[in-house]
Amino acid sequence: MSGCDCTPTVSDLKPYEEALELLLSHARPMQDRETLNLHEALGRVLAAPVKSGIDVPGWDNSAMDGYAVRVADIPAEGTRLSVSQRIPAGTAPQPLEPGTAARIFTGAPVPQGADAVIMQELTCQQGDEVIINTIPQTGANIRRRGEDIRQDAQIIAPGVRLLPQHLGLAASVGVGSLEVFRKPRVAVLASGDELLMPGQPLKPGMIYNSNIFTVAGMLRALGCEVIDLGQVADTLEATKEALTLATSQSDLVIASGGVSVGEEDHVKPAVEALGELNMWKVAIRPGKPVAFGHIGDTPFIGTPGNPVSLFVTFLLFARPFIRKLAGLSEVMPVTIETTAGFDWNKPDKRREFHRARLEKQEDGSDLVRVHPSRSSAVLSSTTWANGLVVLPENQTIEAGDKVQFMPFSELLS
Repeated sequence: MSGCDCTPTVSDLKPYEEALELLLSHARPMQDRETLNLHEALGRVLAAPVKSGIDVPGWDNSAMDGYAVRVADIPAEGTRLSVSQRIPAGTAPQPLEPGTAARIFTGAPVPQGADAVIMQELTCQQGDEVIINTIPQTGANIRRRGEDIRQDAQIIAPGVRLLPQHLGLAASVGVGSLEVFRKPRVAVLASGDELLMPGQPLKPGMIYNSNIFTVAGMLRALGCEVIDLGQVADTLEATKEALTLATSQSDLVIASGGVSVGEEDHVKPAVEALGELNMWKVAIRPGKPVAFGHIGDTPFIGTPGNPVSLFVTFLLFARPFIRKLAGLSEVMPVTIETTAGFDWNKPDKRREFHRARLEKQEDGSDLVRVHPSRSSAVLSSTTWANGLVVLPENQTIEAGDKVQFMPFSELLS
């Protein structure tokens, strides 16, 4: 009997953590910046720290509607004080006359001389007087100047993706524009003569190209500018030509398909001809033949063509790489510990990231269930799931065991 078994053993594959560390070591954060007004800055990555030019609050102010008083003027419950002034928010009060109270509203400046605010529910106004039904503590219901933010304090650190609350915080100190990093430009292409774009009649032997829409959608969710180069003919020259075009206009190239060992898999040899591969084949399931390299100075990530493998390897490798490229300070997804609602009796020799669903039980506890199919072609499993459960290599799991879960709400943002 003759022949050749070229299938790599697990020991020939790069461990997940080592592969991820290698990728991130090559990710160079963006340097190009632009300044945007607050209305345009949502979702962008902050490039320069935001500092406050003012104290917030800018003055001692009332935390509620009520009466500003001197504590010394209220020796006992039931004390009557004349109301000497009314202070709505947005007005400048007069100093508080001794032996009087000032009607005050939430956010209004506390008048000079007052050292407490009594909520209106603990008072009773009768004509020009107010009856105080409690003895206040000094400082009660007063928000002090600078209690929230001090002048010159940094209020937003660079490296965060700007959320609505960041924009509101910047506006609260009078900052009207923010310096942000340029969006990463990512060129995407798909390999395979069998691919057909949606909307066209399906021909024998053909399949619709779902990968380009999955990748482009995930890239846009990460705040990238997508350069769609479409699908590439299954020839080495066409693949090299497409990759050369991609590197000329992008910060990163992502290709789906063509990175395995088949005779029609031309992406890997094309990258090796144009540049270098720094990594190929990782000890994970699905997605073993994920590739990373460079074409000139432009990084390249190659994902398998099977739709689930593409989806998983993008989340595990491309996402953290792009987050670092975009200038974000936090690049790794949050993983939560939860309880398995399944038995796993046939573990793989590779670490598995299986489509799973975290569900709330009647008693309020969380339980994670797995999709019944391990096939990397079942794209519907990615919409059934709401995350990935991490299944350690060579380890069985019984219902009730603790497992690690990576929610899509975190991975797809």
